[in-house]
Amino acid sequence: MRGSKLQGTLFSPAPTPRSGRDIRLPGGKVLRTTPVFDTYWRFAAERQEVFFRRLSGNPPPWTEDSVLRSFRFTNVYRASDRVSQYLIRRVIYEGPQEEEEVFFRTLLFKLFNRIETWELLEARLGPITWKSFDFERADAVLGAALQEGRRLYSAAYIMPSPLFGAARKHTNHLELLRRMMADHAPRQVASARSLREVFQLLSSYPSLGDFLAFQFTIDLNYSELIRFEEAEFVVAGPGARSGIGKCFSDTGGLGEDEIIHAVTRMAGQEFERLGLRFRTLWGRELQPIDCQNLFCEVDKYSRVMHPEATPEGGRTRIKQRYEARLVSIPHWYPPKWKLSPSA
Repeated sequence: MRGSKLQGTLFSPAPTPRSGRDIRLPGGKVLRTTPVFDTYWRFAAERQEVFFRRLSGNPPPWTEDSVLRSFRFTNVYRASDRVSQYLIRRVIYEGPQEEEEVFFRTLLFKLFNRIETWELLEARLGPITWKSFDFERADAVLGAALQEGRRLYSAAYIMPSPLFGAARKHTNHLELLRRMMADHAPRQVASARSLREVFQLLSSYPSLGDFLAFQFTIDLNYSELIRFEEAEFVVAGPGARSGIGKCFSDTGGLGEDEIIHAVTRMAGQEFERLGLRFRTLWGRELQPIDCQNLFCEVDKYSRVMHPEATPEGGRTRIKQRYEARLVSIPHWYPPKWKLSPSA
């Protein structure tokens, strides 16, 4: 592939390990970086270029970076990922917009986080609404699919089963959703005063640990049910915590959420420092949820690019291979964001 065909930031090889750089934050705290922190920004810039090159209809490969060509990495902006796009366009904004309906559809989809499972339920049950949903029929449909060897859950993250006594995981998750609706969770979410309050409500339910509760909070915030700024709250998942550990040799006593907020605020100056062109999401700057995801992705990316940064006993390989597909990708975001993807 000729470099002249790729417009924007071309990937630069990982720098030779060197002593860390100190970043002084307001309040006197100091972050001490490792070489992986520079890679964090290079990865972000190039992965976003891949997104735009693919979106513009250019044929693959969309990058000269052999790691990005070979392995699957999520988009820089969480809302641009395939499953998030499906959730936003097909689940949240299609169908009745009453608070209980939006909450129900969003949580039903996210408990499995798999497009094929949602479409299976739609095909067998008809349009999915809270008012007409038959839990017993849904349980039977999913049970039959399981017997046929179909996967019901996404492999994106682990979905623990709530302990409600059923033999099958999907039955327990349907019961969890039934109980949330009986508790008037949609009304409680709609009356919440912050993202943190929504997170606290969701995390009070069995099997919804901090990471899942935060992810579901962000998903609900794509809707009109709540209208909070993504910048106000973040929770680091296991992958992000590992990525933070590789990017910083000293975190100055800051918690992972504080580090993510700090990194989000410094994004512009870091891209400028490294001479990188970063294309925002049509004017939408990186949010803490996006920087959280980037730490997770760089944790994987560094297994190849910075093997010296992997602690003893840590993962040394990237599991998911990437196969480039030239397909049409219409992108559509929450209307309240006021983006213009076609511009």
